[in-house]
Amino acid sequence: MLTNENIQQRLTEKFGEQLTNWQEPYGMLTFTANKEINLKVLQFLFDDAELNFKFLTDLQAVHYPDNKGAELAVVYHLHNWVDNVRIRFKVFTDIQQPDVYSATALFQSANFMERETYDFFGVNFVGHPNLIRILNVDEMDYFPLRKEFPLEDQTRIDKDDDMFGR
Repeated sequence: MLTNENIQQRLTEKFGEQLTNWQEPYGMLTFTANKEINLKVLQFLFDDAELNFKFLTDLQAVHYPDNKGAELAVVYHLHNWVDNVRIRFKVFTDIQQPDVYSATALFQSANFMERETYDFFGVNFVGHPNLIRILNVDEMDYFPLRKEFPLEDQTRIDKDDDMFGR
């Protein structure tokens, strides 16, 4: 039976102090690594016979505007189908140089997920075979899910604040 303790032990044996911020929110093992080793960690999780994380369930980004030098987090959700175990793996990158190595060579499912993450957050997946916008128009010169803009235009006069509980 594969447990969070077994997974953490195997990863710590392989990568040591390079993996940090171990947590278990809602029972899902979560950890962080430097973005330079994201492919090494993913490959180890995939290849190791005991761990056997062969399925990339989800890949997305999160923008933390107050986290200077590491504003964007790329989050991988991996699934071991044999033992029905899921884990979460995060890497952080600077918003000025948002380069993260692409996982498309290991997981074909990463292709569209990385394109969507690029489209909405601007993460540049180095080595991606076709990193272009997938949902937004090509002419868009910003990334709409970054927290760089106010949620609404405060100068609008066509809204009655009483209708919105303000």
